[in-house]
Amino acid sequence: MKDTSLAYAKINLSLDIVSKRADGYHNLSTVMQTVGLCDEITIECVPGEGLSIDTDLPYLPGDERNIAAKAANAFYEHTGIKGYGTRIIIKKSIPVCAGLGGGSADGACVLRLMDKLFKTKLGRGQLEKLGGTIGSDVPFGIDGGTKLVEGRGEILTDLPQLAHSRIVICKPPFSCSTPELFKHIKCEKIRARPDTEGMLKALGEGNLSGIARRMYNVFEDVLPRGKPEITEIKSTLLGNGALGAVMTGSGPSVFGLFDNEQNAQSAYEQLKAEYTECYLTETVN
Repeated sequence: MKDTSLAYAKINLSLDIVSKRADGYHNLSTVMQTVGLCDEITIECVPGEGLSIDTDLPYLPGDERNIAAKAANAFYEHTGIKGYGTRIIIKKSIPVCAGLGGGSADGACVLRLMDKLFKTKLGRGQLEKLGGTIGSDVPFGIDGGTKLVEGRGEILTDLPQLAHSRIVICKPPFSCSTPELFKHIKCEKIRARPDTEGMLKALGEGNLSGIARRMYNVFEDVLPRGKPEITEIKSTLLGNGALGAVMTGSGPSVFGLFDNEQNAQSAYEQLKAEYTECYLTETVN
């Protein structure tokens, strides 16, 4: 058995950290959106044993440390299916450690593909629950679209879909440590938070400008000093007509939301001249 599917990146239209949990994790409230930037996942299952991961990026783990392998193992354990050797081939386009959920998207895609290959018909609910055992962003990747995501990522609420828009994503040449950023977050001291209720209202009204005005990410307030690229990229996006621009996830990627193709192209070309990892894409629902 063999099949191929696409694993789509996500952006956070807004991201709030609500509270710290007793288990050491944090409760989030974030509006996520799927975009067209994607990896390609191929899975081949044959009678036998063993699991291998092949990627086109030599520094990614090719063993059970890879979230795609964790997803496959979780699927086999959950379904009780045995006696199959599994090969997963990952062609990466989503930048790594970028705040775009690339690893989580791969894990979610593996779960969807294996459910299809083995005709287990687990359904969205079971797949999301299973994904939550693998990574916080994996449940969202099962169905994608536009969703309010809460808790550790396991509480998903379908929202009115964001109108088709062009998205320019730019990753500066450094990475942000998610655990380190969380260490600097003091929930009780957060002064500026996204207007999540206003964001949901704007989505319900199909008000793209209203959505863009409410894009905000609390992680931007705890970024390490000496990283002016975030502000510079946002300025370039807004200067080229983006309705709004904000960092996604724990960074460092920044995206701009556009309702005009020419403006998006102009922003992309200007940023691409300076940054290697720059992408012109679109919303996917």
